[in-house]
Amino acid sequence: MYVIELQFECFDNTTVSAVDSAINGLMDALRYNGQVLGREFPIIMGEGEFRVRAVCPEQDSLHPDFHSDSVNAHFNRLSDAKLLAPKVRLLGRDLNSEESAEDSTPSWQVIYTTFVHTCSPLRSGDTLMPIPLYRNGPTLNGDHKAVVKWQTEWQACDEIQMTDGCEAKHSALKEIADIHSDLFRRGWDLRGRIEYITKVPTYYYLYRVGGESLEQEQQRSCPKCGSQQWRQDEPLHGLFHFKCDDCRIVSNLSWDFQ
Repeated sequence: MYVIELQFECFDNTTVSAVDSAINGLMDALRYNGQVLGREFPIIMGEGEFRVRAVCPEQDSLHPDFHSDSVNAHFNRLSDAKLLAPKVRLLGRDLNSEESAEDSTPSWQVIYTTFVHTCSPLRSGDTLMPIPLYRNGPTLNGDHKAVVKWQTEWQACDEIQMTDGCEAKHSALKEIADIHSDLFRRGWDLRGRIEYITKVPTYYYLYRVGGESLEQEQQRSCPKCGSQQWRQDEPLHGLFHFKCDDCRIVSNLSWDFQ
């Protein structure tokens, strides 16, 4: 990932509220298209200019070729706030984030995230490196907002169940580990949409914890079709012990027995 800085210059008198609305609207649109990562984008106010720093998946993530209709619309609205189109400066590589997958078609891919990840939830099945969402064209309604919102909710549930500090952990765990949950249903539908667009087999990661014994866990079947042929001889990327090619699901051996 790379850290970039956007510099917005004023060409006429304006107001802080107008600038705030215009810049934050643009940053939200870029985020929902996968061109910038994270959720907070501090705006630094200077003399007749405003600066924003953000993390992008690639050096050229903000190239106009990747813009969604929403991003283009927010760029056009900058003039209403008396702002010029931003100058983009690449500050350098972010050592605390993951490198994006190469721009080539993987043999398979997977929707996978955790609460500590800020990168794209779409991962190459060959390397498990994140694939920038904007590479594949819009998922729904012209951008990738549905995928980003699904990721935000999945991460929130993951953090609640990991901290283990309140009764809400049971509901949160159900959302990420049960194929009958609303979060699974929406993620599963998005997975299918991505597979349809990219023509690449796309899998959904189903979180697994609990169970009665290691032996039972090793013998558990696919929760969607009941197949017992999904266990892998060796875990893929050291993480996915199970992979059902019919149902497009990957899962881990229960964390309680690892």
